[in-house]
Amino acid sequence: TAAEIDLSEYQSVVDIFTNSVTRYRDRVAFSNMGTTMTYGELEQATRNFAAWLQHQGLQRGDRIALMMPNVLQYPVALLGAMRAGLVVVNTNPMYTARELRHQLLDSGARAIVVVENVAHVLEEVRDSVPIEFIITTEVGDLLDFPKRLLVNLALKHVKKAVPPWKLPGSVTFREVLDKGAKLPLQEVLLGFEDIAFLQYTGGTTGVAKGAMLTHKNMVSNMLQSREWLAPSGIAPTPATKGRLPLSRSHGP
Repeated sequence: TAAEIDLSEYQSVVDIFTNSVTRYRDRVAFSNMGTTMTYGELEQATRNFAAWLQHQGLQRGDRIALMMPNVLQYPVALLGAMRAGLVVVNTNPMYTARELRHQLLDSGARAIVVVENVAHVLEEVRDSVPIEFIITTEVGDLLDFPKRLLVNLALKHVKKAVPPWKLPGSVTFREVLDKGAKLPLQEVLLGFEDIAFLQYTGGTTGVAKGAMLTHKNMVSNMLQSREWLAPSGIAPTPATKGRLPLSRSHGP
C-alpha cells in the first residue's frame, strides 16, 4: 500500500544533513579510496567551506559549479555550498570547453570547484564566463597521509593525467578549508521553495537545459526513498555503494 510522506519533518537538504549529524556523528558518512569521513568530520568540513564562501561575499541564491569526479571533496563542497545558501550546479568533468562555457554562462555561476585534471578546460573559457571565484582541488586532497601525496604525485607525474593549466587568482580546496576554519558562519535558513540544484540535462536533443530542483523536490525524494526501503528492514548502519557520477542527475 502507498505510504504517506510527512513533508513537515524537514524544510531543506541541510535540515536532513543536520539531523543525520546529530544522530550519527561518529558513524562513517563517506568512504573513498580507503579514507573514511564521519558525519562529525563532514559537518566540520562543510562548516569551514560555507564560512569561506560567505566571506567572499557569495550570497543566498548565488550559483556554484562543482566539476569533479566522485571524491570526498564533492559532498563537502555540495553540502557546504548549501549551508551558505548557494545553489549547486553539478558540472560534468568530461565537458568540452564549448559545453562548459554554455553551462557557466547559462547558470550564471559565480564560483566553481574544479579538479586539477580538467582545470585546463576551465582555463580555455575563463575570460568568457562570469566566474569570480575558482577553487582547485587534486583528486587525493582529502585522503589520509601519505596516500594523499602518493595519489596526487602518481596522477601528475606517472599517469600524466593532469595537463598544464594556469588560473591566476585561484585558491586550493585545502586552503579554503583552512581559512574557513578561522571564519564565522552565518547559518542560512532554507525553505521548500529555495532552489537546491540547477541540474543540466544531457543536451542530446539540443543545448543542455538547467532544471530547477527545489529543496522540497529533494526532501520529497529522500523521504520517498526512505519509505521505499523501510519494508526491506535495512537499518541506518549498512553502507550504500555509489557507482555512478555525482555530477549526473541521479546524484542529487
